[in-house]
Amino acid sequence: MTSRDRAILLITLLLITAIIAFDLVTDSGEGVALWHLLAEATAGLLGLCGVFYVLKDIFRLKKHLNRERQISASLKQESEEWRDRSKTYLDGLSEAIDQQLSAWHLTPAEREVAFLLLKGMSLKEIAEIRDTAEKTARVQSMSIYAKAGLSGRSELAAFFLEDLLPATSMDANKDREQPSSN
Repeated sequence: MTSRDRAILLITLLLITAIIAFDLVTDSGEGVALWHLLAEATAGLLGLCGVFYVLKDIFRLKKHLNRERQISASLKQESEEWRDRSKTYLDGLSEAIDQQLSAWHLTPAEREVAFLLLKGMSLKEIAEIRDTAEKTARVQSMSIYAKAGLSGRSELAAFFLEDLLPATSMDANKDREQPSSN
């Protein structure tokens, strides 16, 4: 239910309750039967209960929304703090990656494509960003892999990320399985 729906329901219930209250006052002055007054009073109380139920729901939703806003603000602040703390490392990593790409004798365009590949962008996205054809991005990526002696995007990412991430038990098992060079 949207907030507009809640407002319409709340206003409708308030109007019904007010009309019933007015009718009770006029009926009681005219000497209407007690059972009729009780029936109308019950209907009015039910309308009033509906009003309180909708109000309770509105306040609950506002409280929930405020809590979610606080969480969102906290996560945003945490993200900004992480970026600030890691900026030096990321700048250094970016520079180290650029040095390796230069060592592979990549052209400036190929280096740009390599960075975009490392960011996880598709060839179509790279072509759009660089305002080139997708085929051009594909050819440049193939040239990158050939100059680096890598088979594809996953090996390119692994080349730079493998030593940054902690070793897994799977990595330890691979090391044990490889024959030693003694």
